[in-house]
Amino acid sequence: MSTLEYDAAAARDWADRCHRVRTGDAEQRRQVLAAAATLTRRRVVEMIAAAGAGHIGGDFSVTDLLTVLFNGVLRIDPARPDRQDRDHFVLSKGHCAAALYATLAASGYFPPSELTTFMAPLSPLNGHPNRTKVPGVETNTGPLGHGLPVGLGTALGARLAGRDSRVVVVLGDGELQEGSNWEALMSASHHRLANLMIIVDRNRLQQGARTEETNRLDPLDQRLAAFGCEVRTVDGHDHLALLDTLSSAGTDRPVAVIANTVKGKGVSFIEDRVEWHHKVPSAEQVELALAELIIDEPAGVAS
Repeated sequence: MSTLEYDAAAARDWADRCHRVRTGDAEQRRQVLAAAATLTRRRVVEMIAAAGAGHIGGDFSVTDLLTVLFNGVLRIDPARPDRQDRDHFVLSKGHCAAALYATLAASGYFPPSELTTFMAPLSPLNGHPNRTKVPGVETNTGPLGHGLPVGLGTALGARLAGRDSRVVVVLGDGELQEGSNWEALMSASHHRLANLMIIVDRNRLQQGARTEETNRLDPLDQRLAAFGCEVRTVDGHDHLALLDTLSSAGTDRPVAVIANTVKGKGVSFIEDRVEWHHKVPSAEQVELALAELIIDEPAGVAS
């Protein structure tokens, strides 16, 4: 049972951001989402530096996806994380837990102050997310290739129960080298699970090398289409493009979104550098990173 408790103040800020994203003009939406994403990146830097471990490169590449999903797309309720009619989100690339925790805390699932315990002894905020310890986590992830099969079962279960819940699974691109993902895609297509969306964080780097050097994935769009998906491609750091792409209804098939991203996005000396897959910034690098991550903060975004 989780020891983390709902944070009403953070949830109010989150609800205000969601309202601004729903009702604001394009520039207002862009500002709100950009500020929220920058705040997440700042918190990730501090969390990983304090913990002495983490996957900062992948955390940064997935941050904008998480920001748009939690502030503009998913039907969720941080006060009641287990409500039956919710949408379901699975971060299959569970090693990027820091970005997920920062996003959940900013949404009110638990107090942002808890982020300082990241990976500390007995902290619920483990290096990989655990559904019994952290509200808002749908399933334990970490071993790559597990999240999409769980998402498939969740989507099928929601349909059998007559719920209109959507299931969104974020995969790393290197993770697609796990065959379990392709088995799940075949089954999702066979069952025509239109309530399932797969998002590939396509940063083209994995531990130790580029994906195309390790095991070529391109042409990824054609491969996903061949497995029965409706394929969309989007700039994974363009908040408004993401909002449109991830919100748009699909047809009668699972949707696969290729989100082209940059590993380490947001900090110049981390961007597109393979060594930052799992690396801890020094005290000097923390200062340099935070100096680049400046929040142009509109009203309603907590700091």
